[in-house]
Amino acid sequence: MIRKILIANRGEIAVRIIRACRDLHIKSVAIYTKPDIDCLHVKIADEAYEVSADALKGYLDAKKIVEVAKECGADAIHPGYGFLSENFDFAREVEDAGIIFIGPKPDVIRKMGNKNIARYLMRKNGIPIVPGTEKLNHESMDTIKKYAREIGYPVILKASGGGGGRGIREVWEEKDMQSAYDSCTREAKTFFNNDEIFMEKLVVKPRHIEFQIIGDNYGNIIHLCERDCSIQRRHQKIIEIAPCPSISEHLRKTMGTTAVAAAKAVNYTNVGTVEFLLDDYNNFYFMEMNTRIQVEHGITEEVTGVDLVVRQIRIANGEILELEQSDIKPHGYAIEARITSENVWKNFTPVPGTVSDYYPALGPSVRVDSHIYKGYKIPPFYDSLLAKLIIKTTDYDLAVNKLERALKEFRIEGVRTIIPFLLSISKSREFRLGFFDTSYVEKNLDKILENTIDDMQPNKNEAIAAIIAAMRKSARI
Repeated sequence: MIRKILIANRGEIAVRIIRACRDLHIKSVAIYTKPDIDCLHVKIADEAYEVSADALKGYLDAKKIVEVAKECGADAIHPGYGFLSENFDFAREVEDAGIIFIGPKPDVIRKMGNKNIARYLMRKNGIPIVPGTEKLNHESMDTIKKYAREIGYPVILKASGGGGGRGIREVWEEKDMQSAYDSCTREAKTFFNNDEIFMEKLVVKPRHIEFQIIGDNYGNIIHLCERDCSIQRRHQKIIEIAPCPSISEHLRKTMGTTAVAAAKAVNYTNVGTVEFLLDDYNNFYFMEMNTRIQVEHGITEEVTGVDLVVRQIRIANGEILELEQSDIKPHGYAIEARITSENVWKNFTPVPGTVSDYYPALGPSVRVDSHIYKGYKIPPFYDSLLAKLIIKTTDYDLAVNKLERALKEFRIEGVRTIIPFLLSISKSREFRLGFFDTSYVEKNLDKILENTIDDMQPNKNEAIAAIIAAMRKSARI
């Protein structure tokens, strides 16, 4: 029986998990590094322990986290997203210590965390995958170029252990292969401590559609419909929508059935996400499985009424999933806009600083998940996400209207944020009609920036030209 949970994370997701613990009358334990001592998750948890003076080391120190959990008497550890959430060694260490890991089994994390293994398992079980290769690290450059010619340019290089938009390089011409390969392996080694990469056919201008799945420890697995995550910048999601506003019910059912089959192929338990690429001809391909809670889980909660974090805890506690697929009937539409502390005019550079005033959007149909407050000092060491603005209403058009209204009301003073950029997207014709794919931001960047109202940017034309040049360079390296 789970009575106390240690949250091995920080910021917004830690706050979200603490609130779920309170809903279930479970004690919560926060961990923090010295720069995070004033973060909201530290203030509201029942207990809090410093794990390191180093900004990053503490959240990545598996042994120290398990040690703290044992000392404080935690029954379970929730990893959140990022950091150690998809580290199978951490999950195994937690279980070996006699503590419940709130997530899938370590071996499932291992298999699905390596994209090469995941591709093999999906292909073996009849799940459609993008044409590609096994790992390339022991192949000569001549052989790698040969594979690319056989697949057909453009291709994309991916880190086998990657995620979050890291370890990805598009290659449109053979002359760029060597530099792309070198930079991809280098980034993979830096961010994932694993330089293994593979190659896939680049599906040009796809939609990024992901299905939320949930399974108990007794073989019951369902999906909670889909999210459209196509509004991206540098493979990083900016705005997500549930359900997708532009796919048919038949396609939704087919993709959902396939997502459940993918989860069953690896005996998946707890909450996860199966991600697909969808092309112009309604062909869809397995991309990856995220073995954790997603940043954008809130919009699925809003349209289905299922509290995903509470469900994670209850499943880890051994409860049977009483929901059946027929019980899941999404109502209306939900949209999430990720509000980050970034300077749009300096190529989206993260901006630390002090929040001098904070007025989150309120009113009907609005939800804000955040960890900031007036006077909060944003540290320079972590992800730049400050808040998630979530809109839920009856139809897509009204949801976009409410998103625009909420973005106009949302104020974070003292630091630059991406809010004006998000507002420009919300006003665009393509977004309002649901006519967009993963190339939307890059393709329309000049127009989005031109309509981004920001009095602090006097040389807009020069800034736009510089941002577009930098973005296109990074996409082709």
